[in-house]
Amino acid sequence: MRNINYKKHGCFLLAFGLVFIWHSCVKDQKVYINENDFHDKVYACWLGKNIGGTLGMPFEGDTNVHDITFYTKLSEGEPAANDDLDLQILWLKAMQENNAHVDAFTLGEYWLKYVPVNWNEYGIGKANMLAGLMPPVSGEFNNDKWKQSNGAWIRSEIWACLFPGNPMMAAEMAREDACVDHGMAEGTYAEIFTASIESAAFIESNRDSLISFGLSMIPPDCRVASAVRTAVEAKKGGKDWREARMAVIRNTEDMGWFQAPRNVAFTMIGWLYGEDDFGKSVCIAVSCGDDTDCTGATLGSIFGIIGGTKAIAEKWRKPVGNKIATVAISGFKAPATLDELTDSTVEMTKKVISRYDLPVIIGPGKSRLPDQEQSLKPDKNELEKLWNLSPWRVVRHNTDWVIILDYLQEPFIQEDIARKLSVSVSNVTGNKELYKLNIADLPEKWEVTGLPADTFGIMKNDKKTLDMSILANEILSDTIRLRLLLTRGADSDTISFTLFRDEI
Repeated sequence: MRNINYKKHGCFLLAFGLVFIWHSCVKDQKVYINENDFHDKVYACWLGKNIGGTLGMPFEGDTNVHDITFYTKLSEGEPAANDDLDLQILWLKAMQENNAHVDAFTLGEYWLKYVPVNWNEYGIGKANMLAGLMPPVSGEFNNDKWKQSNGAWIRSEIWACLFPGNPMMAAEMAREDACVDHGMAEGTYAEIFTASIESAAFIESNRDSLISFGLSMIPPDCRVASAVRTAVEAKKGGKDWREARMAVIRNTEDMGWFQAPRNVAFTMIGWLYGEDDFGKSVCIAVSCGDDTDCTGATLGSIFGIIGGTKAIAEKWRKPVGNKIATVAISGFKAPATLDELTDSTVEMTKKVISRYDLPVIIGPGKSRLPDQEQSLKPDKNELEKLWNLSPWRVVRHNTDWVIILDYLQEPFIQEDIARKLSVSVSNVTGNKELYKLNIADLPEKWEVTGLPADTFGIMKNDKKTLDMSILANEILSDTIRLRLLLTRGADSDTISFTLFRDEI
């Protein structure tokens, strides 16, 4: 994938095609993080991920309450393989190979190339992409059950580490990531929540402030927010962690087990009741049951970011060692150790900071963090845009343009009824350009209206939106795969899209 030069064409949000100025919730304050401290926090993040995942893996899917105090199944120095970490290794690879910029479209390509497993929403997202439905449609369509599940929020730490102290940026990247297999549902809100907390944890250490901030970054009426608030209220009301767990289960009873709202809240229960002790906290989170490798791993990462390696006692560190075991990625050489992963993460963070001119400096001096009263104030306007992004809107970036194909609704078409879609082309070259749009692979007896017959011009840093209709006079197949083709002189780009016969 070719990438937009954002320093040259800085007016387009990385994957949404909206006018945007790069910013963080830190407003105009510079964040200075000592490089050794940052390296230690990133290492502890991945270490905490390994520890929590290894602790919780033997209980994954068990919905009973437990009283866990330490590892139960572990060969010393051999951490459990965990897709929670695997996919983040893959996203780091994607960032390395795409000049520090990826979006949902790019991540979808990496899913298909490097993820061999087809578990739950993973399998649905991949099947949709193979059928020609690109993100975020891949995560929304035919995915009513699993788009609310846990596959996204468990892989959020990479965005926090690459955008430390920039939770708005981490949240935007979390959406790009999550929507591939969760559309715009609770699974995506869950990753926005955890990525926001984890990015903010590089500059804020107070648990209650971080949880409150995380809640401010997701829609107040979403189920993740409701479940987390239930856990917080239980703690404030003097209930013990088992009572808090039951309150969360009642709050999410209609959704059932193995869904994001319940498990994110279980993670927060571990944090709320763990008395700032790493081991006690991850044990409580895992003891709540359900997706236990995920709850323990995410909370372990949060502790690592906040406190670094000194927050993780040797008794927890020594048994898992420094190795990385993978289970859900293949086709490339993954980092073999946490040291290797940490070094690569820190190197990429520096590239990200430079590329987007972020208000963060990682250097040899003493860490200087922004005023805590001002550091965690999200931009509500930008959050509203993030929350309201359509799951039917596919965005394709090129060096010189951004194409948006909006299905407007589920990807069905009926015979003899015009099917409306929207197409937008944004010119980011800095010069007026001439374009041509066509629909390729159109079946016989199908008609397209709304696209200009000839080339059309777009002024520099401007866009053109077209309302398009497809009329199927005869449908001979259940699945119709099409291509939106954009040409500009000798250059071209394509968005594949698919429509399914609707018999209703």
